[in-house]
Amino acid sequence: MEILESKMIFPTRGEAGEFFTADHLTEEEQMIAQTVSQFVDEDILPYLKQIEQHDYDLTRKLFTAAGELGLMGVEVPEDYGGLELGKKMSGIIAEKMGYAASFSVAFNIHSGVGLLPYVYYGTDYHKQTFVPKLVSGEWIGAYALTEPNAGSDALAARTRATWDEESQSWTLTGEKQWITNAHVAQVFVVFANTNEGITAFIVTRDQDGVSVGPEEKKLGIQGSSTATLILDRVNVPNKHVLGTVGKGHYIALNILNVARLKLAFSNIGMAKQALEIAIQYGKEREQFSTKLINFPLIQEKIAEMAIGIYGAESMAYYTAGLLDQVSDSNNLSVFAMDCAMNKVASSEMLHHVVDETLQIHGGYGFMEEYAIARMYRDARINRIFEGTNEINRLTVAKAFFKQNQTKPLAEFVGENDRNSKFINESLNILNMILEKMPLMDREAQDKHQDQLGVIADMLIDIYRMKAAYYRAQSHERADSIHQWIVSAICEEGFQRIKTAANRLIAALEIAGSDQALMVETVKNCTVPMYSNLFLTKRKIAEHMIATEKYKV
Repeated sequence: MEILESKMIFPTRGEAGEFFTADHLTEEEQMIAQTVSQFVDEDILPYLKQIEQHDYDLTRKLFTAAGELGLMGVEVPEDYGGLELGKKMSGIIAEKMGYAASFSVAFNIHSGVGLLPYVYYGTDYHKQTFVPKLVSGEWIGAYALTEPNAGSDALAARTRATWDEESQSWTLTGEKQWITNAHVAQVFVVFANTNEGITAFIVTRDQDGVSVGPEEKKLGIQGSSTATLILDRVNVPNKHVLGTVGKGHYIALNILNVARLKLAFSNIGMAKQALEIAIQYGKEREQFSTKLINFPLIQEKIAEMAIGIYGAESMAYYTAGLLDQVSDSNNLSVFAMDCAMNKVASSEMLHHVVDETLQIHGGYGFMEEYAIARMYRDARINRIFEGTNEINRLTVAKAFFKQNQTKPLAEFVGENDRNSKFINESLNILNMILEKMPLMDREAQDKHQDQLGVIADMLIDIYRMKAAYYRAQSHERADSIHQWIVSAICEEGFQRIKTAANRLIAALEIAGSDQALMVETVKNCTVPMYSNLFLTKRKIAEHMIATEKYKV
């Protein structure tokens, strides 16, 4: 555990050699990425209207096709029909599948929370019985955790499982709400309360007492099936308990950690798609006899979209590299903070990107015949599911306090350049805040959720700055697109850190003179002279416009 904890949110510079980015893919990784892109372009997007009209037969055929390509078994051992290529390759696939609109939601749920519980927590019987069918696409999986009265408080489930000694089986009764893949799934991982605590059960669609409600009428992601799973005295044999009775919360939370990272990759793919659409439209549309793409305000939007994507992409690939070093699924909880940060950062980046793309379209962006209208609706759910961003911010802050509040964060050992100075001053500011903050028990944390949210945002900024810095180190040229983007990430991230610090200082219950000294310390940080970010962003925009897509 100590080894894992040393590689948490603030790794040392010596680990940069292990850093995994999207810039240096192997030939095999590139080939798989191209296969996914081709699958999306040829087999999914042309039929998106049918998918959104809930053509279940088509959806099942697409899952079978994805299974034949090996796309759903990337994290599955070869013994059970998988490719055993790890989180990095899974992330690449999820990113490319992010272009597939709402089908990507169905795919990610199936290949993530619908499949991995068997891989991580199943018996050999579970793995032999269910995993090959899920990997091949013969069966589609679903994950049933949320209930009408248990959303963010997902473990407060009312679905009940009662043990019958005579039949040596369980009886499940209850309702699970907003279950993705509900109408196409053959098997569900269902969480229910027992006398020993929450427990995970395997429930198949053909069992007596299992039924599915009507499709929900959603704002977006209309091509993914979402409905209520109804359990009416469903008899479940004891061999279909997943993991240990009463320990289902470990499965639920650890699997959600992995799902949050997969979602981050999908968000990155969708954001890249939106940026391409923005550039394409900006090159076609004219106002005042000038192409939209030539206006400085539009170029600034293009640059900020690219900067946001780069930051989220750097974080996600770095985290995937760390997770691939975990051999024991029980250690996934160590990375709850990292995965939650990725989920928040990527979903809010995506929101910004699709919003700005729609803005560039003007009134046309509000019309349904333009793809960005659908993308805008689809993107909104990402800040809600897999834990709302509010819950994820609390996860970040609480996990951090548990591991780091009583010891200062280590200095960042970079190349002593301006970007590493921004990072170190950010760390110094955070250390100063933490030193003055009182230790909080759970009750105190619940009373100060607003402050924890600010701490979480500071941590996310520092994680983003470090991940982007590491990535750019593999691109030596000072005039490269990587250096321009990282310069903007570090400088603007530091400015946000200063603003957040002043908010927290004002809330500290310390002497006024101490507060004044802390404010003065933040003000007088010895950072490099700020650069001309207008010029930097123009260069970033020009690069993206020339390539006609996100390319670094």
